[in-house]
This record gives sequence, C-alpha cells and structure tokens, in this order.
Amino acid sequence: MDNHKNLSLPDQQRAFENEPGFHDLPPQVQQRYRDELVRLHNMPPQQRDRRLEQNEILERMKPPQRQQYYAAVQNFASLPPDRRRLMARAVVDIRQLPLEQRQSVINSDRFRTMFSDGERSTLTNLLAVEPYPPVTGAPESP
Repeated sequence: MDNHKNLSLPDQQRAFENEPGFHDLPPQVQQRYRDELVRLHNMPPQQRDRRLEQNEILERMKPPQRQQYYAAVQNFASLPPDRRRLMARAVVDIRQLPLEQRQSVINSDRFRTMFSDGERSTLTNLLAVEPYPPVTGAPESP
C-alpha cells in the first residue's frame, strides 16, 4: 500500500493483484484483501498510516503473540456493549501513557476492581499492537 499510495484505486488494485502469491490464496482471502485495500484507500491519510503501522507491528510479532492479539480482539468483540465501552475507554486512556507505565496501570488496584483478570489480559494484548506514542500532557496514572 505504501509503495503505491499515489496511484488511483484501480491502479493500486492491479498492482496488489500482481503481487507474487496473491492468486495462490483462497478466493475468500483474496476478496478480504481487496476489501481491505478499498477501506485503506478511503481512509484519511493519518488513519491509514496508523492502520499500516499496526499491520507492520503484527507482521513482526511471533505467531504466539499474534494469536494472543487476535484472541484479545475476539474477546473484546464478544463483551456486552457496556463492558466494551468501558474497555475501549481504558484503551484510549492507557495508550496516552508512556509504555513503561501501562502495565502498572493495568495491574493497579483501581483496574483490578474495574476489570476481571481476563479483561485486563485483553487490555494488555490489545495494547501490544499500539504504535502510537504517548500524547503530550498525558494524564496521571489512574
């Protein structure tokens, strides 16, 4: 995507489909990749860059780490809406902290009372592919 970002969508699609091995993939996987290319193309540049950076981080992960992340995504998606909102808010808040503070916040007494052990594990695994640097003026540790 990054190599062809200045091309039109049809030109990007042609380049994508000419990548080695693309036609060796099952048809449903090919379609999923095509759909993702369209989604990426339609995103604002900053959002697209974040998504591509997350994908790069996932590709560099060892398979067990990647599996933990995908399991965390599934766990998050299966939560009731109110718990999902609370967890999403926690991710937004925690990602503003320096990397070295994040786990201590997740293990804090406050988070232990707010979230189950499984939910805190999900938070840890979701934040493993968090490429964003802390926001300037990050809030104090919860």
